[in-house]
Amino acid sequence: MPAGRYVEAVTDATFSLAPGECLALVGESGCGKSVLASALLGLLPGNAETAGSARLADGLDVLAADERTLARSVRGRRIGLIPQSPAAHLTPVRTVRAHLEETVRELAGRAPAAGGSVRPVPRKRFGKPDLRAAAQAAGERAAFPATHLDRHPHELSGGLAQRAATALALVGDAPLLLADEPTTGLDRDLVRRTVDELRAHTREAGRALLMITHDLAAAERIADTVAVMYAGRIVEIGPAGAFFGRPGPRHPYARGLLDALPERAFTPVPGAPPELGALPAGCAFAARCAAADQICRSRRPALTEGVACHRA
Repeated sequence: MPAGRYVEAVTDATFSLAPGECLALVGESGCGKSVLASALLGLLPGNAETAGSARLADGLDVLAADERTLARSVRGRRIGLIPQSPAAHLTPVRTVRAHLEETVRELAGRAPAAGGSVRPVPRKRFGKPDLRAAAQAAGERAAFPATHLDRHPHELSGGLAQRAATALALVGDAPLLLADEPTTGLDRDLVRRTVDELRAHTREAGRALLMITHDLAAAERIADTVAVMYAGRIVEIGPAGAFFGRPGPRHPYARGLLDALPERAFTPVPGAPPELGALPAGCAFAARCAAADQICRSRRPALTEGVACHRA
């Protein structure tokens, strides 16, 4: 992006998540899904600007929180993160066990209080056997094999690195978990196991899950609500049962995503998404939509009753 040029990476993203609920945010690469997750954790670049609010159940607005509050009271404690590129988030000179033990020690030393402050509590003293047991238990929750706990990140496959990152995210039992492509690099059996573990973490423990994914099969297995993002905007949001069953998606782009699945029509969405810095005046999907008319090309549709489409 040229110097001094700004783009709206995410616009008008409005949704809510209740305890025990999973929302799957789906869409093509570059549509703004991961930017949204980074904004919720205050991990955007320094030149990024945010507006609006993102409130947790206790009233804390994470978009307005300062770095100290985010670091000491939000990340890992209120909001856990499974990153999209786990290998880049693991320290290369430390083993998986060392990562897990450090996380256990850190999260046991402070407790978040209402309003975003941190309430110091006596730091629990862990003996070496306790830490080893805690690290192994954390790994088991994410299907990470105990035989690999003493390996370094470069000794892990992509799937194992993903499971290590999942284990780290689950240590703090945060009430909200952001999972950014948590099934990347996993075979289908491990995808199902990972998704089932995340579903149990969400529903049985009464925690909320925002799952960002390209894997519609995984989304169908876990999601209560599906939100489809295109060119930085949510173009459809609604119950997962209606989205994957009947009556099905209402937005033509959302229908195209399902039709591209091998078990369905296996027909890819034609064309390519527009650049965020050069969005058209009307609907961003109009150039790829067979049903688009002059209204679609000249006027941007608002999200109304769960869909942003003039033709829905």
